Amino acid sequence: MGSAVIGAQVLSFTMIAAAQAATVYIPEGSAGQVLVVDSETDKVVQTISGLPEIHGLGGSPGSPYLVAGSLAETSRNETVEKPQGMAEDEHAAHHGGGKATMQEGDGSISLLTIVSAADGSPVAKLEVSGAVHHVAVSPDGRYAVATHPGEDGVSIVDLPKRKVLSLVRTGPMPNYAAFSPDGSRVYVSNSGNGTVSEIDTESWIVRRNLMAGDSPEHLAMAPDGGRLYVANVVAGLVTALSLEKDGEDRTYEIGGELHGLDLSDDGATLFVSAKSEDKVVAVDVESGEMRSAPLAPAPYHLTVIPGSGKLYVSSRDEPKVWVVDQASLAPRNSIGIDGEGHQMVALP
Repeated sequence: MGSAVIGAQVLSFTMIAAAQAATVYIPEGSAGQVLVVDSETDKVVQTISGLPEIHGLGGSPGSPYLVAGSLAETSRNETVEKPQGMAEDEHAAHHGGGKATMQEGDGSISLLTIVSAADGSPVAKLEVSGAVHHVAVSPDGRYAVATHPGEDGVSIVDLPKRKVLSLVRTGPMPNYAAFSPDGSRVYVSNSGNGTVSEIDTESWIVRRNLMAGDSPEHLAMAPDGGRLYVANVVAGLVTALSLEKDGEDRTYEIGGELHGLDLSDDGATLFVSAKSEDKVVAVDVESGEMRSAPLAPAPYHLTVIPGSGKLYVSSRDEPKVWVVDQASLAPRNSIGIDGEGHQMVALP
């Protein structure tokens, strides 16, 4: 009887762990689709297609949606295909009765595609000015922000209403966006002038610009909202910005050309992919102590998988995503993909 009870408890704990495993969404760039991966097994369980030149992908635990951004630009006069199952009047409402939802910019548009995170079904396609690089979704799931390097600004999307609200100008070549934990601010890296813009999410006004080192791109927000980590990709540095003190707190010298970065669940360790030096680096954010391990070729986008002790790291040169152990930085496994692995999303 005791063995049966223990066995039942083990099975129960196993089922709970499996239920809590994160789902990871991997955009495949030129392949025009997203792979859905069970992080417990590192196996592909679904493919979401119909997403041309997808690079940016955003999601949050507070949203039932994923928001996919396209690098492909078209003319505003080109008709956007209605998602299957959507009524004509609803489709027309999203696109202004056949006209672009947003009239700013130089005349070229790209698409933000909203899909269900649960089953990958299309929900809406929204026209935005210029190519989309990266996407962020607010913690409560209300807003999405998409960066447009060619438009010097970001699109603001009301997700429940499935509507583009505005284009907020931030600075030259905005690259990445990250929300504060409470959703009251969103931060945008402007790689063209070395700044990070802080936007108030109630007024959608830029409140301040922070100097953020040379060529700021990818961002990682501390769990408590006190620091923002900025990859200075060309300089091979990560700049830690104190958001309370209005500027640089410290820098971490990684070396080589950088790309992705993310934080451990507790915010104590920063993980960085050093693309040109074929390595992944873990940094103790308080002591600055670093450890690194080789990872080749060209480690690219990097995402911490919550509650798993894993990192997913894509390669820029090969169609694969490595499954990396956070403690040893050694690859545990790899996932074959098509195209290129871009901005990954891990949802509990």
